[in-house]
Amino acid sequence: MTDRRTVLITGCSSGIGLATAAAASRAGWTVLATVRDPERADALRAAAPDALVRRLDVTDEESIARCFAGLDRLDALVNNAGISNSDPTLEMSTSAALRANLDVNFFGTVAVSRAAMPLLRASGGRLLTIGSVHGVVGQPFNEAYCAAKFAVEGFMEALAPVAAAHGVHVSVLVPGYVPDTRFGHFPDVDRTTVQAASGPYAGTFAAYVDRLGRNWADAGQPAAEVAAAVLRALAEERPPFRIPAGAWAADYLAVKLADRDGRTVQRLAQDWIGLSPTP
Repeated sequence: MTDRRTVLITGCSSGIGLATAAAASRAGWTVLATVRDPERADALRAAAPDALVRRLDVTDEESIARCFAGLDRLDALVNNAGISNSDPTLEMSTSAALRANLDVNFFGTVAVSRAAMPLLRASGGRLLTIGSVHGVVGQPFNEAYCAAKFAVEGFMEALAPVAAAHGVHVSVLVPGYVPDTRFGHFPDVDRTTVQAASGPYAGTFAAYVDRLGRNWADAGQPAAEVAAAVLRALAEERPPFRIPAGAWAADYLAVKLADRDGRTVQRLAQDWIGLSPTP
């Protein structure tokens, strides 16, 4: 280790994590870039050759302990590792699929944050989690993912004032649609396959995917833009709790955060699935 600030980033094999590792390394951070499978880290090593690549499975407590073993300094943690949703809807999904999503996206985030907190308290550091607009606005056919991201929002919002009292700034950075990640493609599996498994919801699912194709084409931001927002947040003296990663995400979040009784979001969701919104 050097006297440079040290950041640990989870989920760095691709997408936002890889872009953030590269950006942080260029900005002069000592970067601990973690991946679940080091054999899939070639792109990471090419983009961030100075980063220290470590194995970390956020669902495995022993893996977390090994990753943090011997680490005597940490100035920032970026919780980025996550998985998306691939089940068509509640009736067609399973409890195992729901638990798997929560294990990675929520419990994994909490477990890594728990391991990092003593070091962050010592450094007066930053705990930043990559959230999602779907952690604020529920998205049809993404129930498990939304549940996990809503849980992350609530957990971190509750933790933030306590952590701040002990010198640690907690923030959730909220990107929107990021086309150059696997999260930028819905669903992760072939649309025809998912639609065939959708039973009575097949028509509703088709309307939803068609709507995404029409209306989200211009809404995206590249992973590098999200990474730049992460670096700005880490550099800010007093970062806010919730940080939209761009203008589109900020406008999208405003729909929910100004929607006191939930009717506006429900009308928005009805439109997504091809229904005429209720007045």
